[in-house]
Amino acid sequence: MSPRHALDRLYGAAAWAAALFMIGTLAMILLSVTGRMLDFHVRGTDAYAGYCMAAAAFLALAHTLKRGEHIRVTLILDHTGPRTRHALEIWSHAAGLLCAVLLAWFSVRLAWQSYNFNDISQGTDATPLWIPQAGMALGCTIFAIAVADELVATLRGERLRHRATDSEPVRSE
Repeated sequence: MSPRHALDRLYGAAAWAAALFMIGTLAMILLSVTGRMLDFHVRGTDAYAGYCMAAAAFLALAHTLKRGEHIRVTLILDHTGPRTRHALEIWSHAAGLLCAVLLAWFSVRLAWQSYNFNDISQGTDATPLWIPQAGMALGCTIFAIAVADELVATLRGERLRHRATDSEPVRSE
């Protein structure tokens, strides 16, 4: 399996995991609503809905980036020449990589510390916090890999296949 194929599979797997966590969010909300309607209570549904939503958001970051769906402000890029544009894109990807690596590092560190300290949630569910934090840490780590992938592609002068064309920016009005 080629590295490109492996990376694409990693991003796709993270997207599928994000989708499953979205379904988990829906299930927790439906369980909570049904419980109120039928006069029963399941402890922790609100907390678990939040955990699922956080995991879904962070696990979807890499796939969204690779599909060109993140918001890009191209006001300056649209008014520069090709060489300046390329230099600015490299700088942007490098700065983004630094931020993504720091986010991944501190997310993994937070989950690891929660595991070591046996930190549990303050709600009635008493969930070990490293479990929901692991989804965020994994999503941030995969996102950092995706940003590094984008930086390498930009340095090589490659256009990635999912990116929108530069000549016609996507607009939503």
